[in-house]
Amino acid sequence: MSRMLPEEFARRIGEGLLSFPVTHFTDALAFDERAYRAHIEWLLGHGPAGVFAAGGTGEFFSLTLEEYSAVVAAAVEQTKGRVPVAAGCGYGTAMARQFAAAAERAGADGLLLFPPYLVQADAAGLAAHVEAVCAATELGVIFYNRDNAILSDVWMERLCARCANLVGFKDGHGEIEQMTRIRARLGERLTYIGGLPTAEAFALPYLEIGVTTYSSAIFNFLPEFAQSFYAAVRRRDHDAVYRQLREFVLPYIDIRNRRKGHAVSIVKAGMRAVGRPAGPVRTPLMDLDAGEMDALTQLIAGRS
Repeated sequence: MSRMLPEEFARRIGEGLLSFPVTHFTDALAFDERAYRAHIEWLLGHGPAGVFAAGGTGEFFSLTLEEYSAVVAAAVEQTKGRVPVAAGCGYGTAMARQFAAAAERAGADGLLLFPPYLVQADAAGLAAHVEAVCAATELGVIFYNRDNAILSDVWMERLCARCANLVGFKDGHGEIEQMTRIRARLGERLTYIGGLPTAEAFALPYLEIGVTTYSSAIFNFLPEFAQSFYAAVRRRDHDAVYRQLREFVLPYIDIRNRRKGHAVSIVKAGMRAVGRPAGPVRTPLMDLDAGEMDALTQLIAGRS
């Protein structure tokens, strides 16, 4: 059973910066629970509003159901109720319902519902998928609007009417008009989360729409910088935001964009650069090559 009602879960994750920890693997690519727990404890010391276990940065797509259950349970046990814990959820409807049930058994407070695997679906079918997952759990559910799972304001309103536990909307699509329409139609019914790759680059304009928080992958290896940047966004300090974009975030994005899949790989590389290694990524992702790793290490060192 959930520790939090969906409404409390939604409120609390909207109050600050969100941590999306990587999933630690050994060199043999097994889940390294001890290192993962230590990392979560370190992150909690830097004040995130919530922890999202086995999310996109946590390589949800590479985990078996058994591994997923272990990752979520470890996050729940380590946080000890200090912050909400949400778990990734996805694939087709039947599998998504299984992951949702596993997250609930593990003690998670909410779910981040990723797009269904591979297929392009009509909005009605996608809405039926979301509704089926919401019906399978008592947890608060956040819809992740991205890739092959894009819903209009009209469809989101219908889903909110049908699914009381649909409490969040995370945007990884980046269409300002769509976000404006959803925010105008649904107001405070949902908590809105920025979810574009390296969300810091979009944080300031999204705040004006009502997106009060975002998922910071950078938090994994530079949590103080991530919190400082978030604070500058929330106080609308344009000079500070753009200075930090120029000095770190945009050069970081340039390295990330060198190859597909680096949005996750660069985070684990950043952790190696600061002396907190989390092991390799699992295929089909690839770790940064030596040149990319050197460029990132120098960029991070320039923050000191």
